[in-house]
Amino acid sequence: MNIVWVVLIAVSIIAAFFSGGSEAVTKAMFDGARAAVEISIFLLGIVSLWLGIARIIEDSGLIHHIAHTFRPLMSRLFKDIPDDHPAITSISLNMLANFFGLGNAATPIGIKAMQDLQTLNKDKDSLSFEMMLFIVLNTASIQFIPFTVVGILAEFGSASPSGIVLPTICATVVSAAVALGILFLFRVLMR
Repeated sequence: MNIVWVVLIAVSIIAAFFSGGSEAVTKAMFDGARAAVEISIFLLGIVSLWLGIARIIEDSGLIHHIAHTFRPLMSRLFKDIPDDHPAITSISLNMLANFFGLGNAATPIGIKAMQDLQTLNKDKDSLSFEMMLFIVLNTASIQFIPFTVVGILAEFGSASPSGIVLPTICATVVSAAVALGILFLFRVLMR
């Protein structure tokens, strides 16, 4: 894939040079680099804020209440995880981060959840069904309030940055339902 990108960039630069648009290409490259740095710093702030909130929630013990609130849902989905296992807490935090559209902040929490799920895995060389279920839920990432996208739209001057909320809810719920349906179908077919 890297070769494809190098070829596309090289062809674009050569075409711009011969068509007299090399100044526009140079300006676009620098503007794109600047925008990438600005967005990265903006996203770093969001991730830092969420991870800080997650640490406060964890240190205060509030995480156990949140996990307890989500326990009925988690017990129905993840039937082979004991109620008192730390994986329930990690999965709950990950799902909360995804609910609020903080996918970048959900990544380290998701890694912790997979590590917790691995402790329950009998065959360490393959994924358990709970691990696959978590990956599907995490990838589909149902979002009720996509803070990151709304923030980026607001940063770039969108007239209605919150206009993305309803389409995001619909798209993520449908994608999660389809993904879960396919996973459970394969589980039934593979037995």
